[in-house]
Amino acid sequence: MTTEDHVDRLRALWAQELPDLDTTPMSILGRIYRLSNLVRPSIEATFAEFHLDRGEFDVIATIRRSGPPYRMIPTELYRHLMISSGGLTHRLDRLEKAGLVTRERSDQDKRSFVVVLTAEGIRRAEAAFREDMGRELGLLDALDEGERRALSGLLRKLAGSLEPAEGEASAADSV
Repeated sequence: MTTEDHVDRLRALWAQELPDLDTTPMSILGRIYRLSNLVRPSIEATFAEFHLDRGEFDVIATIRRSGPPYRMIPTELYRHLMISSGGLTHRLDRLEKAGLVTRERSDQDKRSFVVVLTAEGIRRAEAAFREDMGRELGLLDALDEGERRALSGLLRKLAGSLEPAEGEASAADSV
């Protein structure tokens, strides 16, 4: 049995006001947006427990998932994160002050540097990610494994139809 949700109520109101308009996109994209807003506070609270904000977590997680030796040049980082170089510098300053990253001179170009995850940065990125994934898994309790797979596949198909071609940047790349 399905119950009416917030999006159904909004669509019903729009149907009264603009009966000729197809509001089907709200039933999918509206719910995706609403779900994002509903889970954001939980995700941000998880990162806060590790003394990180979402942006800081994104930086250390990006370096951590790049694999050993857990180092990236700033240009790679801000392309992956879709932020300005100034925005990245601000995050790196905070992370360096917290002892989670260091900036070291590049072996190839002494004018540039690489961002290196410290042992504490590696530990905290992994611990925060493990905790976040555990909590997010709990948020999916309403779906059984088959429903999760089906929904994941449908969302992958939709995202694939909207994402830029390989090599092009997207605002969603930091996810």
